[in-house]
Amino acid sequence: MFLTNVLLKKAKSKHIMVLMESVVSGHKFSAVRERLADKLELLRYDPYIQHESLYKERKKIKSIKK
Repeated sequence: MFLTNVLLKKAKSKHIMVLMESVVSGHKFSAVRERLADKLELLRYDPYIQHESLYKERKKIKSIKK
């Protein structure tokens, strides 16, 4: 591999935006996490059922440069 090829490669972003979805009602929102971290699971208020519910990461939306 030539030195020029190494210098021209794009660096991967450190953060990504992911789609979070409620397990109970299907309510969705987007969140940002680090690329190398595990998939997100969190408790958050769900406006559809007006209680806290578990949200799980469904898919990656896009890369974010910070």
